[in-house]
Amino acid sequence: MDAKKYNRIKIVFSTIKAILSFALLFIFIYFGFSTILENFVIGIADSLYWQFLIFIVLISVGMGIIFFPFNFYIGFLLEHKYKLSNQTFWRWMCENLKGIFVSAVIGIPLLFFFYFVILNSPELWWFYFALVLFFVSIILAKILPVFILPLFYKITPLEDENLKERIIKLSSEVGLKVANVYRFNMSKNTKKANAAFTGLGKTKKILLADTLLEKYTKDEIETVLAHEFGHYKHKHILKNILIGTFSSFVVLYLISLLYSHSVTWLNFSNVSQIAALSMLVLCGMIIGLIQTPISNAISRKFEYQADRYAVQATSKPEHFIQTLEKLTEQNLCDREPHPMVEWFFYSHPSIKNRIKKIDLYIADIKK
Repeated sequence: MDAKKYNRIKIVFSTIKAILSFALLFIFIYFGFSTILENFVIGIADSLYWQFLIFIVLISVGMGIIFFPFNFYIGFLLEHKYKLSNQTFWRWMCENLKGIFVSAVIGIPLLFFFYFVILNSPELWWFYFALVLFFVSIILAKILPVFILPLFYKITPLEDENLKERIIKLSSEVGLKVANVYRFNMSKNTKKANAAFTGLGKTKKILLADTLLEKYTKDEIETVLAHEFGHYKHKHILKNILIGTFSSFVVLYLISLLYSHSVTWLNFSNVSQIAALSMLVLCGMIIGLIQTPISNAISRKFEYQADRYAVQATSKPEHFIQTLEKLTEQNLCDREPHPMVEWFFYSHPSIKNRIKKIDLYIADIKK
């Protein structure tokens, strides 16, 4: 019952936040407040690029202040209410500020590039921006475990040699060369457990949360990692890159079409007018409403394939099911969400559907 309430509250608050964000941005644009803000930044900065950046920063700060109560409740109070968080308020603030800093370091150069292409190629800005996003996503995937994750977690080599050997053996069966396995201190923030396979090329890392290592048997951890290696076996990483690249081009093209019509409708001078650019966010929200269930459906399909591989590779279906049960309980996941909720919001299948698929696979093997 707690799990269902917890997840329902998160979905309801996230939905209200999205609707309110859309409504506030629409009011901000439709009633001329974006033009007032544009005139303000023109008065304090000479460079078009600085005007654009100040405009974006002021809107982001304003939205951050408005939605701080939502973020505080969902990210801090709710987690403590259901005894999932280990964070103090100041720890929570610190982690969020670090996240903002990292986002700024990555995002500001991207924003400048975006404004450059929309100024110089108003018809094809979406194409050039999608192209750059592809290369940036590859770079981020490579540097994530080396530079970004260590800002948030302490990552150290796994000391359990027996478990390490079992994991490396599993990885070799899918043609994955792994020199070491690492643990990270997830417990500094949460009581939840997780494991991940991250990075590209020489930066690939297998990461195990300390909360997983402390509460799960080696057989259970082995099935978790087998699932992660299942993603590698089925080339889900490559497929996700290709799908993500294709969808970036399609989504940005659709946004550009919707945006150009919106600019005309709202009587802005052109697509690169700073006051008009807030409309891009609204257009992105509308297209994202269509994209989200499609992306989640693909993700759920990949999860089922990885589950199947975990059972096949370890021959320990009972341990895998037991692990899924424990993770569901520990992470306070909804065992059986409404089908429509799962269809739209869930990138992973519910445990009920995962176990059903595993049972069907086991039955096929026994025939």
